[in-house]
Amino acid sequence: MPDAAPWSPAQYAFRMSDGQKPLDRVWEVFRQEAEGDPMIHGGNVKAPDEELALHYAREFYGRRQESHRLWVVPREAIVELDDPDLLKPPFDRSFKRPGGYLIKHKLEAAKARAGAGPATPNAAEEASE
Repeated sequence: MPDAAPWSPAQYAFRMSDGQKPLDRVWEVFRQEAEGDPMIHGGNVKAPDEELALHYAREFYGRRQESHRLWVVPREAIVELDDPDLLKPPFDRSFKRPGGYLIKHKLEAAKARAGAGPATPNAAEEASE
C-alpha cells in the first residue's frame, strides 16, 4: 500500500464557479469525553476556514469541559466505506470471540483425576486426624 500524502487544507478548498471560495463549509466534529474513551461524532459546524471551525468546535463542544479531545475534519475529507465485501472478513475468526472456548468439562476431568484431594476445608482437618 503506497504511503498517503499528508493532509493539507488546500486539498479541500473548493472554489465556486466565479473563482471565489465558498462562504461556509461544513466541518464534522468528533469528541472524546474522557481519556481512553472512543471518539464519537459530536455534530458539525459551519465555517469558512479551519481556524474558525476549530474556534466554533471549541465553543460548542468544549466550553463546559464535556470533551477531553476534539477532532475537526472537513466533511469532504470523510470517506464512506460501504462495500459489503470489505466490511465482512473473509475468514472465520470466531475463535477470537470470548466464550468460544469452554473448559468446564476439562476442569471436571482434572478434579476427578485429583480425586484424593479434600473437597472442603473440614474434610482436610478430618483426614489429618
